[in-house]
Amino acid sequence: MSFSPTLALTWEMIVLGAVALAFSLTALLHLLTHHRDHRSAGFWVALIVFSPVVGACLYALLGINFVRRKGRDYREAIGVVYRQPAPDCPLFIHGEPESAVNDCALATTLDRISRFHFASGNRVEILENGDEAMPAMLEAIRAARSSVSLSSYIFEAHGIGSEFVRELVSAGARGVEVRVIVDDAGTRYSWPPVTRELRRLGVPVRRFMPNRLVMRLITLNLRNHKKLLIVDGAAAFTGGMNIRQGNMILQNPPHPVRDLHFRVTGPVVEQMQRVFAEDWQFCAGEPLEGNAWFPKLQPAGATHALGIVDGPDEDIEVMPAALFASLNAARSRVCIITPYFLPLSHLMAALKLCSLRGVEVMIVTPARNNIPLVAWAARTLYPELVKTGCRIFESPPPFDHSKMLLVDDAWCCLGSTNWDPRSLRLNFEFNLACHDPDLVRRLSAVFEKKRAESVEVTTAMLAETPLRHRLRNGFASLFIPVL
Repeated sequence: MSFSPTLALTWEMIVLGAVALAFSLTALLHLLTHHRDHRSAGFWVALIVFSPVVGACLYALLGINFVRRKGRDYREAIGVVYRQPAPDCPLFIHGEPESAVNDCALATTLDRISRFHFASGNRVEILENGDEAMPAMLEAIRAARSSVSLSSYIFEAHGIGSEFVRELVSAGARGVEVRVIVDDAGTRYSWPPVTRELRRLGVPVRRFMPNRLVMRLITLNLRNHKKLLIVDGAAAFTGGMNIRQGNMILQNPPHPVRDLHFRVTGPVVEQMQRVFAEDWQFCAGEPLEGNAWFPKLQPAGATHALGIVDGPDEDIEVMPAALFASLNAARSRVCIITPYFLPLSHLMAALKLCSLRGVEVMIVTPARNNIPLVAWAARTLYPELVKTGCRIFESPPPFDHSKMLLVDDAWCCLGSTNWDPRSLRLNFEFNLACHDPDLVRRLSAVFEKKRAESVEVTTAMLAETPLRHRLRNGFASLFIPVL
C-alpha cells in the first residue's frame, strides 16, 4: 500500500505545524514565568505569536533566559573570595546642612545598591580622547614593577594597540605579573585577533566567554564591556575607551572616535582590582592574591568613590537602580553624555520628573551614530522629553563615545555603561560613582565644551521631521528592547 503525494504533504505540514506550536508554546511559557521587563515581554510575545518558529528561535538566542543562567554560572565560579565587609557609609562634610543631608542620603543608597562601599581619599584625572589616555596608560605599564591587569572590550592588535602589545610583553619580560582579558566578541573587530598575538608572545591572556558556532549565538548578549587597567594594584584607568587607533584623534585615523577616560589613584583602586580579579578567576580559574595585586593603598586626593559592578544575575540592573537613585536625588542640574540614548522606561520617567520639578536636564548624544538603528529609535523618545523641558543636544562628528553623568555640583558617574537596554541589562559593566565638587567642576567644563559645539533639538525641529524619517524611526523603535 502506498501513500499519495498529497497525503504525505499533509502529514509533513501537520508535523511542521506541531513543531512550530511546541516551539512557540515553550517560548511563551518561559517568557510568562521568567521575563521581568513587561515592555520587552510584549515585544517578544508579538514576535512569537506572529512568527512562531522564527520568533521562538530569536527568543532562545537573544532572550534573557540564557543570560541569567550563564550569569549565575559566572558569579558561582567566583565564590566569596573577593567580597567586601559590612558597609560603613561615609559622612560628607558641607557648609550647607541641607546639602550634607541630601548627599549622605544618596551615598547611603548607592552604598547599599553596590556590593562595594565608598572609599575616601581618591584622585580622579580626566583624559580626553586617546591622545591623552593612551600615552598615559602606556607610560603606566612601562613603569610597572609588580603587576598589570588589563581588561578591554575591544583591543586591536595594530596601530596604538601594537604599542600596548609591546609594553605588555616588555613588562612580562622584566618579571611583572601580567594578565589580560579581552571580550570574545571584541576580538573580532580587527584581524588578526590580539589574543593570538599576545599568546604567541607569552602574555597570559583570556577571551571572555569564548564560544563557537551555536554557543556563540546563545551567548551573544554576554559581553564584558568593562575597560580596566590596574598597574601595581595602585594606579588604575577606566572609562569608555577601547584600545583602538580610531581614538587617536590627532593622528587623523580613518574612523575617528572621541572619548573620555580617567586615571584613578587611592583606596578605590582596590575595588577595581577586585573586579578584574573576579573576571580573571572566572576566565582562567586562577585567583589573584597577595601584595603584588593588592598592596596597602594611601590617600591620594579628596574624591569619595564607589565601584558599581553591573551584569546579569546577582548584579543585574544594579546600574539602572544607581542611575534612578541619582536622578531622584538631583536638586538643580543633571548632565548626561552618552553615545547610545535609549533609557529604560523608569529612567525616562525619572528624567521627565527631574525636569518637571525644576531640575535642569541636559543630554548630549551624537548626531550621527555608528549604529544608525539606535539613533533612529532614540529620536522617537525625544518629543516626550523635550515636552517636559529636558534639553537634548546632538554633537557633530567625529562620533563621540564618551559616557558621563553629572548630578548637581558634587556627584558624577563615570565608566563603561551606556544608556541603552543592552548596556543596562545584559553587559558586564563597571562604573565609578564619585562625590567631589572639584572633579564635577572640571567635568562640567568638558560637558559645556561638548554642548557648545552641538545642536539643540527643539520642538520645531521635531515637528518638521519628514514623514519617511518618522516611519523609519518608528520602525526602529520596535527593536528598542533588544538594542
